[in-house]
Amino acid sequence: MNLHTSPSAPPAVGPYSHAVSSGNLLFCSGQIPLDPESKQIVPGGIEAEVKQVMRNIEGMLSDFGAGLNQIVKSTIFVTDLNDFQVVNALYAEALGEHKPARSTVEVSALPLGASVEIEVVVELV
Repeated sequence: MNLHTSPSAPPAVGPYSHAVSSGNLLFCSGQIPLDPESKQIVPGGIEAEVKQVMRNIEGMLSDFGAGLNQIVKSTIFVTDLNDFQVVNALYAEALGEHKPARSTVEVSALPLGASVEIEVVVELV
């Protein structure tokens, strides 16, 4: 098992690594919509938040030599399932034709007041 830290993703807000690899799988911690430079939740509501989360994931995966097309499973956490259509559309736009397995779960709260968090599992080649 190897622990990984990404310079492209915001720093962890707790005692965890950005990702852990085991065999050919990379288990990535959930990304919230933190701007990597300001370390603040991006303004602009759910749309801006989802776009930032996907940028954070893409940057982190790039640092680890992987891409969005290598995601095999994702879990999306939202604080309001009424945002599902917006989240779903932006997630689909980011992934294009790639369609990994996915779960979406409504939760009562997320770190730092985020409205969305996404974690992914990636197959490394």
